[in-house]
Amino acid sequence: MPGFERWQKSWDRLGAPAPGILLYEQLIACYSEPHRAYHTLQHLEECFEKLKEIEDHAQHLGEVELALWFHDAVYDTRASDNEARSAQWAAEFLALHGTPEEEARDVDRAILATRHGEPPSTSDEALVVDLDLCILGSDDATYAAFEDAIRAEYLWVPLSIFRAKRAEILEGFVTRSAIYHHPGIRAQRESRARENVTTTIARLRGSG
Repeated sequence: MPGFERWQKSWDRLGAPAPGILLYEQLIACYSEPHRAYHTLQHLEECFEKLKEIEDHAQHLGEVELALWFHDAVYDTRASDNEARSAQWAAEFLALHGTPEEEARDVDRAILATRHGEPPSTSDEALVVDLDLCILGSDDATYAAFEDAIRAEYLWVPLSIFRAKRAEILEGFVTRSAIYHHPGIRAQRESRARENVTTTIARLRGSG
């Protein structure tokens, strides 16, 4: 679990005073909600662990870290505006603690970029997006557990509908020229990610 010390350090890197332990505890509680199977504290911790390897490539490391802290703060599988609500929550606290408007806007945009609908517009947004998607390039067992966890979060969706919608989402990744934007992540994970996703689409579509 990302600790309070990491939380404080993220704010230090942003150049703003950390808002204290209450907001940190609220975020930890969100990522610990019982309906989450993948979008959990483990996912958040894995994002930060991977960031350690490439943090020198961040233009504004504090903004990248704050975007990661909040990117799945709101997660309701019956809603379609989770990223927007997460970004709004982040924006409210950043404004409350006097964060400059430009930095707050960059955090907001990086969170919204994890909707994965449009290409990221900055290198920091690309880092956040790639870190969020690192799981796609995992080994077979880890990736299978990830797909099982996603299904667990959507058990309320009939299986036939889930399979069709999940395949559609995954097809959105493999039809890109590259899944990952950062050269280091791409070199490590692109090939595996394409293999994992392509195989899963075939299974979901009933042809594999």
